Amino acid sequence: MCVFCKIINNEIPCYKVYEDDQVIAFLDISQVTHGHTLVVPKKHYENIFVLDEAIAGELYKAVVKVSNILKKGLNLTDLNIINNNGPVAGQTVNHYHIHLVPRYSDDGVSFFIPPKEVNHDKLANLLEQILNNQ
Repeated sequence: MCVFCKIINNEIPCYKVYEDDQVIAFLDISQVTHGHTLVVPKKHYENIFVLDEAIAGELYKAVVKVSNILKKGLNLTDLNIINNNGPVAGQTVNHYHIHLVPRYSDDGVSFFIPPKEVNHDKLANLLEQILNNQ
């Protein structure tokens, strides 16, 4: 059983921010920034590729609710919503979850991805590859 399933089953304590029938949200123990929170479906799904669409809808409703809880509770104006799927993408717990990372002007965290020069031919080829392999 994964660590998030143990939290959901009350086998491991957590700092719960929100809970409903489908979703739980709790403070991330790593606290990348002050208030870093995870939003997790109660049913185990490894990643986005197997996530049930109905649960995804409930999950993102909870993301909005929890974001507003954090906004009010921490007087936030900025927030990153992050989701990693698979080890190459940085997923460290194989239970689908969404990171809500409050942002502060002095937090020292950067998720900046430098832009690349646009190549419209490559983009057209990429789109064709994506659409032809569904």
